[in-house]
Amino acid sequence: MPEGPAPAPVIQRLRVRYAKRGRLRFTSHRDISRAVERAVRRAGIPVAFSAGFTPHPKISYAGAAATGVASEAEYLEIGLTETRDPARVRDELDAALPPGLDILDVVPAGTGRAGEAAAKPAAFADRLEASEWRIRLDGVSHDTAAAAVAAFTAAGEIEVERLTKKGRRRFDVRAAVSSCELDRRAAEAADAPCAILRMVVRHSTPAVRPDDILTGLRQVADLAPPSPPLVTRLAQGPLDAATGGLADPLDPDRETGPPSGDGAGADGGARPRPGDAASADAVSA
Repeated sequence: MPEGPAPAPVIQRLRVRYAKRGRLRFTSHRDISRAVERAVRRAGIPVAFSAGFTPHPKISYAGAAATGVASEAEYLEIGLTETRDPARVRDELDAALPPGLDILDVVPAGTGRAGEAAAKPAAFADRLEASEWRIRLDGVSHDTAAAAVAAFTAAGEIEVERLTKKGRRRFDVRAAVSSCELDRRAAEAADAPCAILRMVVRHSTPAVRPDDILTGLRQVADLAPPSPPLVTRLAQGPLDAATGGLADPLDPDRETGPPSGDGAGADGGARPRPGDAASADAVSA
C-alpha cells in the first residue's frame, strides 16, 4: 500500500449534463474525459481522488455517445471534497472547457427517495433507459424517407450484423425502437434539401445505435443516403411507457435537494435550475 495520508473523502456529488456540439462531435470519449479533467483543474473545483499508487479524479460518465455523434444530453458525475454551489460549478466549468463542450445543467446528487436515508446516491445510469435521436439525411426526399419509415415500423423484426468486442453479432434493431417518425417542420427549415428522422430507442444489450437503425432502413426499404447522416442525441432518460417520451433524469435529484457524499453532508438549500440550451449547430460541420 502507498504511504501517506488517505485521500480526502467525497463531501458532495454533482451530476452534470453537457453537450457535444459542432466539430467536437468528432472527439473521442477519452479525449473528452481528459478535457474535463483539465477544465476541473483550471476552474479550481475541489475534485476528490481515488486512493492507491495512481490516484484518479472521481469523475464518472454515463451513456456516452459514440465518436462522430453530436449530443445535447451527455452526463457525468463528479465527487467533491468541499461543498460548491452547483450554479457556480456550472459557470466555471463551462468557461474552462472549449467551445462545443458546453455545460447545460449541474445538480447535487440526491440520496434516493425523499425521507429515506442512503449512504450513497442511487445509481444514475439506471435512469438512462432510452435515448431520443435526430438523424438528418441530406439529399433524401420526404416521400422516400416516409416510405422507409413505414416499412421499418411495419416490420416485426429486423436483424442486422455488427462487429462488437465479442466478435460479430446479429441482433434485432426493430424491438429497441419505441417510435420513429419524420420531422417535416425541421426539414423544411433546414439549409439544404433533406429528410430528418426523430426516434426514441431503448437502451439494450448489445446497444442499438443510430447507424444500426440506418442499416435496418437500408435492408427493408433500400434507403441509402448519398452523404453521411448527421446524428444528434436530443435526450436520454427514463422512458414513459404511456406517452413514449423521455423524462429528465436529473429531476429526482432536484426533488431530493440535499447534496450527498462519502462523508458529512452539506447545506442543501434551493438550487437554481439552468435553462435547457439547445444548439442550432449541434450537427454542423
